Amino acid sequence: MAKNIILIGFMGVGKGRTARALADRTRRYTVDTDDLIETMVKMKIRTIFAEHGEPYFRELEQRTADWLRKNVSNTIVSTGGGFFQVNNISKLGKIVYLHSSVEGILEAIMAHPKAEKKIKKRPLLQDLDQARALFKQRLPLYRKVSDIEISVEGRTIEDVADELQKRIKKL
Repeated sequence: MAKNIILIGFMGVGKGRTARALADRTRRYTVDTDDLIETMVKMKIRTIFAEHGEPYFRELEQRTADWLRKNVSNTIVSTGGGFFQVNNISKLGKIVYLHSSVEGILEAIMAHPKAEKKIKKRPLLQDLDQARALFKQRLPLYRKVSDIEISVEGRTIEDVADELQKRIKKL
């Protein structure tokens, strides 16, 4: 096992911020799969979707997962909302599902000083019915692939990172 911690969850749940906070506490590196993909193809995620479609993006996620499995160890990996669907995700490390309701995610984003930018980055959250349907579809799948589930709703990133640090010590 690569001893990585793989953070999964719905878009906007705080995977990247949690990864950075946990990295500070554990002295591990952190990488973000969306950042890796954008660097690999020199395009923003929304441009990849617009110009090439979701199937191509999912191929890029799989390439990224394969690269992580071969090259990354002892690292905290924050992932895009659909990354949990890659083949052999369990071989990347311990999978941690960060859980919040869609409403909880929206509340957290709206409380952020850069809320407008964060919503714009996630066009799906502009159609709440579509977001709720996708969340409902993904919820059992997130839970199926995860080793640990942590509720983040209404909590600070520091509190979530503290709990996660305690729980990964037991693994």
